[in-house]
Amino acid sequence: MKQKNIAALIIALSAIGFSSAASAQYVGPTTQATLTSIAEILKHPVDDQPVTLRGFIVKKVGNEKYIFSDGTSEIRVDIDGKHFINKKVDEKTKVEIRGEVEKDFLSTPEIDVDVLTLVN
Repeated sequence: MKQKNIAALIIALSAIGFSSAASAQYVGPTTQATLTSIAEILKHPVDDQPVTLRGFIVKKVGNEKYIFSDGTSEIRVDIDGKHFINKKVDEKTKVEIRGEVEKDFLSTPEIDVDVLTLVN
């Protein structure tokens, strides 16, 4: 009987340890998206590099594809429609985009946008 109670106690304590590990949260240093320029990205594109850019969406060129300009150059960006919900954006609206550089072999780099924010 005592062995069953000890086994049950060990199982219970193990379950508590596993559940607290599942809710753990990393709070140390991370790779932050750096505020950079399109000219720098085009000069040295690095696939999956996190970036933050400020500028203007100057035109739509395809399904969820746009041309973005920061004043140094222009780059194609991929922005899902969900990022435009409750936002009115035209070529005169300054925005900040956060995302990653997408550099496929033999194609020009583009930005896969994760966050679109209006800038005042």
